[in-house]
Amino acid sequence: MTDRSCPTSRSNHQEIDQFLKQVRQAPALRDTGVQGRLIFALDATLSRQPTWDQACHIQSEMFNATRAIGGLQIQLCYYRGFAEFSSSEWLRNTHSLTQAMNSVSCLAGRTQLERLLNHACMETRRKKVQAVIFIGDCVEEEVDRLFRHAGELGLLGTPVFMFQEGNELVTKRTFKRIAELSGGAWCHFDAHSAQTLKALLAAVAVFASGGRRALEDFAQHHQGEVRRLVHQLR
Repeated sequence: MTDRSCPTSRSNHQEIDQFLKQVRQAPALRDTGVQGRLIFALDATLSRQPTWDQACHIQSEMFNATRAIGGLQIQLCYYRGFAEFSSSEWLRNTHSLTQAMNSVSCLAGRTQLERLLNHACMETRRKKVQAVIFIGDCVEEEVDRLFRHAGELGLLGTPVFMFQEGNELVTKRTFKRIAELSGGAWCHFDAHSAQTLKALLAAVAVFASGGRRALEDFAQHHQGEVRRLVHQLR
């Protein structure tokens, strides 16, 4: 079991730049005219309660950012407590997602990343899932099993974007490897990174909805942090 009490540090520009570069390089296999599908997954164990509340406030940006390019369907997944894993129906608006998130409270328990990754594999086999977002702070599982599922998602063309709260070293290495094997990306954030997290969630949502070109167009037509960060990649 990893130590969740380690101090955090702010995301630096190099980490953010690398994340956005990986977003642009990830596969974007989707049918023209088909609404993108994104799994939005969170660790809802007890240590995540403060950031869960933060995520409830900023998740609407994912829907708002994709309205002009065909919209997005999001499935909320989370794990908590004693082997509790939940996945919602496919949601089509921010109100439904906010309601689903507000109905959840965090409970002490161990991580269930393997269960989440296996679920993502099954979902994308049924109908293409363009991307998976995961937000968490810890890993307490056999990493080789996680890597096997991540590699399978990579073969299926479903990248996983790993957002790590805090900077615990084993978790960082594991999250980075999951992202790499699946064709996704990793980024660190902390309690001071709300605006950065909001921008990056929107970037992944745009990618899931319209691919790399849509992400670049999104950056060109938006002021502030999204445009500034994506522009640094050119």
